[in-house]
Parts: sequence; C-alpha cells; structure tokens
Amino acid sequence: MTNLSENQRRKYVQAMFARIAPHYDRMNRLMTAGQDVRWRREVIRRAALPPGGRLLDLGAGTGDLATEALRQVPSSQVIAADLTLEMMQAGRSSKHASLAWAGADALRLPFPDQSFDALVSGYLLRNVSNIPHALSEQLRVLKPGGRMVALDTTRPPHNILSPLINFHLHKVIPALGRLLAGDAEAYTYLPDSTRRFLSAEQLAARMVEAGFCQVAFRRLMFGTMAIHWGIK
Repeated sequence: MTNLSENQRRKYVQAMFARIAPHYDRMNRLMTAGQDVRWRREVIRRAALPPGGRLLDLGAGTGDLATEALRQVPSSQVIAADLTLEMMQAGRSSKHASLAWAGADALRLPFPDQSFDALVSGYLLRNVSNIPHALSEQLRVLKPGGRMVALDTTRPPHNILSPLINFHLHKVIPALGRLLAGDAEAYTYLPDSTRRFLSAEQLAARMVEAGFCQVAFRRLMFGTMAIHWGIK
C-alpha cells in the first residue's frame, strides 16, 4: 500500500470495501464487541446538530452514523455519502427509509461551500491518501460554527496491554474476516491501516493546521480508537 499512487490506493480501497459490503455491519459489531454502536451515538451528540440542520455523513459506508443522526434529530436533513456503491446499496436496503445517499470522493466533495451544519465520519480518514486535503474539503463545506466529528482507529500507545492488543488486531480480526466474510486480505489491511495511521495527537494537530478550532479528542478501546472533534 505504501508504494501505491493516490489513484491506485483509491481503487484498492474502493474494491476492498465493495467486497466486504454485505458483511460490514456484522464485522464492525464483532471487532468492537458491539461498542461501536455506543461510539456512534457519541459522535452524533458531539456534532450538536440543530433541529432541521443539515448533516453530511462522509465515508458513510452503510449509513450507521446517518441513521443515528436521524434517530437523535428526526427533523434533520442528512446525506450519507460514500465512494463505494456496494456499501451504499447494502445500507439502502437496511437503514432509514428517508436517508439520502450520494456518491462522493472525500478529496473532491461534490457540495458547495458552507452546505452543512455538521459533518461526521466513521473510519474514513485512515483510508484517504491525503489527510490535509480531506480535512480542507470538510472545512470548506461546513457553515461557520459548524462541527466536524470523526470516529477512527488510532495508533495505541505502548503499554502492558500492547501484546494482547496486537494479537487481537493482527490475528483475531483477520481470522474473523476469513471465517465470516471470506476475506482475510481485507481484514488484514484494516488492522495494518491502524498501525500506519496517525496518532490521536497527530490527527488533532492536522485538524488545527487545516483551520479547525477547539479541537479535542477522546481515546476508546484501550487506545485503539478515538473520537476527534473541532469547529469551523
């Protein structure tokens, strides 16, 4: 992956998520012991979406965050946007009937400036090839005062639990992927992308550099996940 061009990486990630789309929700529940449901609720709470507000769920996958936004703020206008058609098709057949869907590349968002009151993402940023540009695009489409909230994996700090965490990431998750999704390669890439991704502190610094203010984060699941947030 490190030797792939931006376009090659984009195609690789798109093809991988197309393959695992039918199993994506179930695997997320298993890999996080169901905790990702609670984390997504927190993401939407931190987005502070006003009644009738517009929210973009970017890299929406099957639309879990977008569905949660409609549950918490039924009057909101929510768009679930993703690069992979198969993921959106899987979500469209199982999620909120009124949810709007859009094809979108995180590096070239097809939305006008200042379109949204809030923007959320789940496990998006570790998969983009140019994080500063992706953050710049997110800032562009937010209204002044709009909030960005991102749930993603993060490099865990080294501690006494590190051997157990590494075993779960690099042995248990690929085995689950092979047995339940029939795709050990995809579920080897996902833990590897955690190892290569920014630390929580580094991502927060990138958000500040992009122009977000009041940036903060909270680590989850023994430091392997984090929720980041900031305001335009």
